Amino acid sequence: MKIGFVVNDVATEKSTYTTTRLAMSAVNQGHDVWLLGMGDFGYEPDGTLSAHARAGGEKKYRSLERYLADVQRPEADKRIALDQFDVVMLRSDPADDAGSAAWANNAGVAFGQLIAGSGVLVVNDPASLANALSKAYFQHFPEAVRPRTLISRDQERISEFVKELGNKAVLKPLQGSGGSGVFMVNSKELPNLSQIIEAIARDGYVVAQEYLPEAKNGDVRMFVMNGKPLKVDGHYAAFRRRSTTEDIRSNMSAGGKAEKANVTDEMLGLVDAVRPKLVADGMFLVGLDIVGDKLMEVNVFSPGGLGSCQQLYGVDFAPAIIEDLEHKVGMRRHYGRQLPNMALATM
Repeated sequence: MKIGFVVNDVATEKSTYTTTRLAMSAVNQGHDVWLLGMGDFGYEPDGTLSAHARAGGEKKYRSLERYLADVQRPEADKRIALDQFDVVMLRSDPADDAGSAAWANNAGVAFGQLIAGSGVLVVNDPASLANALSKAYFQHFPEAVRPRTLISRDQERISEFVKELGNKAVLKPLQGSGGSGVFMVNSKELPNLSQIIEAIARDGYVVAQEYLPEAKNGDVRMFVMNGKPLKVDGHYAAFRRRSTTEDIRSNMSAGGKAEKANVTDEMLGLVDAVRPKLVADGMFLVGLDIVGDKLMEVNVFSPGGLGSCQQLYGVDFAPAIIEDLEHKVGMRRHYGRQLPNMALATM
């Protein structure tokens, strides 16, 4: 199959990224694989869609570094018609473009919807991704699985809510990922609460969230595919992210350390609770961030950490993801457009 991976910018991709791992796995499984950046799309006057895209030069790769180096060669750039693809996987991180290229987020999901309209399978479903561009999407999941949360720009109300929580809360921006702009508020930080709220509110809404004591042990990132935990050779694609400092952020991009995770019945119960919405929204591959018996976040754009999972368990999870996409492409060829993109994405 011909598969495209949409990233923020092909030139800034890294060999450690999960997208690079997925793309190389697809190449090694014999597929025609291309990487596209958020600014590479084009809509022609005749209604056709095209894009600048790049592909590697070898049939098989052992090294992620070698594969990405081949993809990033200037001469690898070609302009191709997007309706030639069987699958396009949207894997950009909205937080990376929030400052310098805020236009890219809306453009990515908009072109994703146009591509899906041409008959190409697009995952995760772009219409649902458009609704998930802020952390407010998280509030659509069952209340029982979420920490108590307030979303506001009203400094007085936020301060009041923090007091309701016993003067212990987590404050973060409504939009963003990677642990950027996350603050832990406790009795020591109360004198600075107004300044913290002001700093976050400059860029939009503030999310004030109940602090979970279990967070001191980090969180667990669990990959979920088609609404079910990703599991290969008896191992779940899940790992614990533990902060290496006093910083409450356990994200790998914020200095977190990856460890093996003990997947509990409570964690599997959380997956069961969110499965109906993930499936209904066409969220093919997501990352659940779990603390104790609560979900802290649902990453539907570019969940990372497959490399950590492989290192911890000695299992390559990427081929199973590509094989599932092959299965979906087979269904699309059999049923044509009778199956809407949103439904096919999680079948």
